[in-house]
Amino acid sequence: MSTSLGSALAGRHVLVTAGPTYEDLDPVRFLGNRSSGRMGFALAAAARAAGARVTLVAGPVVLPTPAGVERHDVRSAARMHRAVMDALPADLYIGAAAVADFTPATVAGHKIKKRPGGDGLVLELVRTRDILADVAAHPRRPALVVGFAAETRELQANALAKLRDKRLDLVCGNLVGGADGGFESADNTLEVYWAGGHRRLGPAPKTTVATELVALLAARLAAIPGHD
Repeated sequence: MSTSLGSALAGRHVLVTAGPTYEDLDPVRFLGNRSSGRMGFALAAAARAAGARVTLVAGPVVLPTPAGVERHDVRSAARMHRAVMDALPADLYIGAAAVADFTPATVAGHKIKKRPGGDGLVLELVRTRDILADVAAHPRRPALVVGFAAETRELQANALAKLRDKRLDLVCGNLVGGADGGFESADNTLEVYWAGGHRRLGPAPKTTVATELVALLAARLAAIPGHD
C-alpha cells in the first residue's frame, strides 16, 4: 500500500527513541538486546518526511542519521531517560527503543575474572527508570504517547496491559523472532492498539510500516482538540 504523508506533521515536534541500551557490567561486558534500531530510525525519517521537527534519541547502533533529524546518541537506560526528558516538550512521543528493564547494581572497575574453582557468577540487578511511563506522566506530556511492546508470546494481552498500565495513547505490539520480522530484520509487522481500536500494519519493510504508522499517528493527533 502506498501512503503519502504530505505535510501531515508540519509544525509538530516529534520525539523518537530507537535501538537498544547497553548496561555495563565492567569495562569489557554489558547487558544488551538484539534491537537493530531500524524501526525507530525509519519512524524518525517518516516523521521528518511528514514535515515534523524530529528529535531522535538513539541507543548504540551503527545507522546513518535520517536527513534533517536531530540525533542524540546514548548508551544506557539512564542516559536515554535523561536525554528524553531534556528533549520535552513534544507533540508526539514514539518510544520505539528496546530499553533495558534492569541494570547492574554496581559496575566493576576492572574486568570480572573467573575464580579458580568457581562454578558461576551471581549478578545483582536493579530496575531502570521507566522512560515511557515517565513521559506519559510528565507535566509537559505530549498529546500522543506511543509505546512499543516486543513480545515472544501473548502479544495482544501483553500489549493491552502496557497500554493500560502506562497510560499510553497507542501501543505497537510485535512478535520478535517470528516469520514477520522484528529484531535484526528489515521487515516488521505491528499490531497497533488504542482504546477501542486496532490496526495491523505489515508484514512489510520497516520503512513502509513506519510510513503507515506515522500517517495513522498524524491523523489521530489532528483529531485532538487544539491540535488540528
